[in-house]
Amino acid sequence: MKITPLSIDGSWEIELNKFDDSRGFFFESFRSDLAQNNFGRKFEVKQTNTSVSKKGSVRGIHYAMVPPSQAKYVQCQKGSILDYVIDIRLGSPTFGKSISRLLKADIPKAIFIEEGLAHAFVALEDDSVVTYLVNENYNPEREKGINPFDKELNIEWPKIDLLLSEKDKVAISLTEAKELKLLPSYTDCKTFIKSL
Repeated sequence: MKITPLSIDGSWEIELNKFDDSRGFFFESFRSDLAQNNFGRKFEVKQTNTSVSKKGSVRGIHYAMVPPSQAKYVQCQKGSILDYVIDIRLGSPTFGKSISRLLKADIPKAIFIEEGLAHAFVALEDDSVVTYLVNENYNPEREKGINPFDKELNIEWPKIDLLLSEKDKVAISLTEAKELKLLPSYTDCKTFIKSL
């Protein structure tokens, strides 16, 4: 297993050990000691989410209010996606920045995202299956969203026809979220994570 910190603090790419033979391949998709040993924090899985998406489907940009928010461990089980981490933490050195990573079913990888960061992905193939493990149950009252096409974020989406939910189409901008005091602070996020 190879774990690489990404350029946005609080996010990592995990390359999982793959074992091939004539039957196919095998890999450990998650280990409970992963977070403590590599990210210096606790990550207890409380819910697992799975989505199946048509090519071009955008899911996000989503995040949950801190505390407790949700840390996420994201994998692509079928097909392929472009996965995005977006820094919406006020006071963060990378505030407003995003990074993307390709996740494919035949290349075992995962992305780990800390509380306070926002997340999105776009399916690059029909019937792409994404599973993500989270450390808090879904709470609709604390779930928030940012418009995926917000010009301030300037996210580079792939040049394919994109499909959005009605909820994501009408999501507010990063500036509006800031004005409405809906964004977490970098300091508060780090303090909360240390308390786990």
